[in-house]
Amino acid sequence: MMMQEQVREGTAGAILFDAAASPQVDDDWFAPDYWRERGALRTQAGGRGGVAIVDTPTGECVLRHYRRGGLVAKWMGDRYLWIGAERSRGFAEFRLLADMIRQGLPVPGVVAARYRRHGLFYTADLMTRRVPDASTLAECLAAGKFDGELAELVGALVARFHRVGIWHADLNAHNILVTATELYLIDFDRGKLRRPAEGWRLANLQRLRRSLIKLGAATQGETVFEEQLWKPLLYRYELSFGTSDGGLL
Repeated sequence: MMMQEQVREGTAGAILFDAAASPQVDDDWFAPDYWRERGALRTQAGGRGGVAIVDTPTGECVLRHYRRGGLVAKWMGDRYLWIGAERSRGFAEFRLLADMIRQGLPVPGVVAARYRRHGLFYTADLMTRRVPDASTLAECLAAGKFDGELAELVGALVARFHRVGIWHADLNAHNILVTATELYLIDFDRGKLRRPAEGWRLANLQRLRRSLIKLGAATQGETVFEEQLWKPLLYRYELSFGTSDGGLL
């Protein structure tokens, strides 16, 4: 089914949604309590994202409220400076996800995004389809299931996005989903479409490498990690991207 993007404007903000998924998206869809009262709130996690899994009329979805991280979170919390609807966090991620879906990239289906104005600031939310029966790469690592074969699949996955210029702002093991048949990238907040260049591609890969090491991928030593996991990942990345000079190795 082709996506039908529509915008519903209100006095305090606007909702961008896929009318093909549901023509009835309103502010209630972005309130966990609304789903809880209907027995449709599956889980809700705290943390920076404020993520909830809800059973909607269009299927099981992930609802995320945008919150700042780092030191600025202490005084800004979930507020962002208003610089226009299309540059709001939810709308920008919705548009990027929609473009990637049209290109056939493995990302969650996008359902709706919202912003609400608060003077010079705004808050934002995003709803995407939940990828069923998926584990994060971090969970695979913790369960001892991250091996050279899976590392190669991860390398091929990242290469698919880099090849078309998709830069992931937070490429880490928590944002890679693994299912029995496919790998997915999630959480494209602040992601961008860029002209492919080795500098940002390498920086993106190094961010993933740091994440894996932080989560314990190198507990048997960095040499073992390099030989058994990182080199297979980069080998498949370069093969899939089309690099032939081995420059990233």
